Amino acid sequence: MLSLKPLPVRPAAHPLEPVLAAASRVILGKEDQIRLAVACLLAGGHLLIEDLPGVGKTTLAHVLAKVMGLNFHRIQFTSDLLPADIIGVSVYDRASGSFKFHPGPVFSQLILADEVNRATPKTQSALLEAMEEHQVTVEGETRALPEPFFVIATQNPSNQIGTFPLPESQLDRFLIRLELGYPGRAAERALLAGEDRRAMVVDLPPMLEPHQLVAWQAQVRTIHASGALIDYVQALVEQSRQSPLYESGLSPRAALALLNAARAWAFLAGRDKVIPEDVQAVLPGVAGHRLRARGSPGVQSSASNARLLIEAVPIP
Repeated sequence: MLSLKPLPVRPAAHPLEPVLAAASRVILGKEDQIRLAVACLLAGGHLLIEDLPGVGKTTLAHVLAKVMGLNFHRIQFTSDLLPADIIGVSVYDRASGSFKFHPGPVFSQLILADEVNRATPKTQSALLEAMEEHQVTVEGETRALPEPFFVIATQNPSNQIGTFPLPESQLDRFLIRLELGYPGRAAERALLAGEDRRAMVVDLPPMLEPHQLVAWQAQVRTIHASGALIDYVQALVEQSRQSPLYESGLSPRAALALLNAARAWAFLAGRDKVIPEDVQAVLPGVAGHRLRARGSPGVQSSASNARLLIEAVPIP
């Protein structure tokens, strides 16, 4: 009698794979960057996309907002933008004889701070409390922001005309910084011959509910990190503080960001524990904008410099 071999059991597809696939159909050839951006949101962090104009920074933010079903508001940062344009303002109401607060665009689930470094540092700093505490204080009254709450900021390289450097305190609020770069030849060919990207974004259906994203964020926080894995994270952080390459090393907040991002990366891979490769995958995005190259005041080290930490620190 012929015995049939059992069919191999395929692992169940991750529930976020359709989201990643939909985004990859619009932003061509950037699967790793899309996965890193989604991991950032799963970790409850804010995302900074820095690159040349025209490579898809704004489009990526629009795509993430659409497929995740988030309430979305875009703020175009300019040199004359004021903090009240972001947070809101109280206006006198004659009918009631009192001032009424009119909330600004920050009261949305996802904020696109487009070309954030074209605004003055004073305006940029208006986002600090919102990004850190998910609330804003106006005229002595604290108002909670919706959940989930994300800021996706785009910025042009600092050597371009009309840009202001982001304050270090604000840079540190971004969990991950990434670059998109030019598309590969095949991806650019498909882009030129294919459908208009803006039309594709408009036609994207919401694939999640906000409460699903909140639930997955809670699940990410339960991903196990062993003592040896935490030793590895600490060794990376300590190396950044001792290395002669940097003016100052990674802060405790950066260490927490690294661990949280690694948990989200592991979650996307369908694992219930963090492995060193997860830490290595997210380290350039987490550390690249937080490390200042020694001898280059005002210039942030590149992600390639952050990768030197991986080479310098052995896995326990």
